[in-house]
Amino acid sequence: MKVGPILFLGLLVALSGAGNAQAQTKTGTAFGDFLLIEPSARATGMGNAGVTLLDDLQGVYYNPAAIAEVSQWGASFSHSEWLAGINYNYASVGIPLGKIGNGFFSLTALSSGDMEVRTVEHPLGTGEQFHVTDIAVGGGYGLRVTDRFSAGIEARFVQETIWHTSASTVVLNMGTVYRLADEGLHLGASISNFGTDARFTGRDLDVTFDQDPNVNGDNSTLPASQLTDAFPLPVLFRVGVSLPRRLGSDGRILMALDAFHPADNTESVSLGGEYAYKKVFSVRAGYQNLFQQDSEVGLTLGAGLKGKLDGHGRAYAIDYAWANQGRLNDTHRVTLALHF
Repeated sequence: MKVGPILFLGLLVALSGAGNAQAQTKTGTAFGDFLLIEPSARATGMGNAGVTLLDDLQGVYYNPAAIAEVSQWGASFSHSEWLAGINYNYASVGIPLGKIGNGFFSLTALSSGDMEVRTVEHPLGTGEQFHVTDIAVGGGYGLRVTDRFSAGIEARFVQETIWHTSASTVVLNMGTVYRLADEGLHLGASISNFGTDARFTGRDLDVTFDQDPNVNGDNSTLPASQLTDAFPLPVLFRVGVSLPRRLGSDGRILMALDAFHPADNTESVSLGGEYAYKKVFSVRAGYQNLFQQDSEVGLTLGAGLKGKLDGHGRAYAIDYAWANQGRLNDTHRVTLALHF
């Protein structure tokens, strides 16, 4: 299958448009924007250039083709103290299915915590509290079609809830990876959050109204419900390359570059690198979303530690990442992965 030139051409196209700013972006207008929060501390440390990161479960978020590389049962959990005190959590499980491929399950949860209900009549609060909760539950499948080409797909149920009002939909993530060689150039492409628009419903949208205020004696408190717009999804196309290289007998360096074409923002490029010593300790650095209009992100740094739990293939990995969010301050991520 001649996918290498196709993926490389897609990368060139994305890079060529990365600096073309538009007069106005659609940032913040999509449903399910929390799906764009990258969970992996490892990939974040490398500037979130993760579309070709295949050697652990953390890469599945960026490219479902990484599911195909699962060689044993595994689980990972990521936590981030997101902006404005919001809690973000992501968990995943990889299941090897033998020659027919591999399975994958994921859970994403974001919560604002309790906040005061404020109205025009009660600007200091009504005494009630509300919270915002976003969840995404997914399942996927990946297959190593040849020794060089892998493909994967993931379906996710997505729901956003604001007090007593919610909206939900189903999205698809799809991706492929092509290796020129195990220790050579890797080419990857993925599309995320592809699905139908979502509309909010719930009792917070219920109102009463007078159908004709000029008529006396009719029912002036008719029950009704407000209808919201249908919001589009934050569809994102990624294409990227990575190149692993050995440095002496104990060291290994990985360089990665991703280009992004989002539906609700301008194009951008992220890049990063990782140095690993004896496959035990790693340090990382990267830069996010170069050329993106009005970007508030930039430098990223990270580190990781791997080790064996016993002599039967059980192992662990702990990763940490720091990311500069500009005027929104910094964010921190921690990921724990287990293989058994």
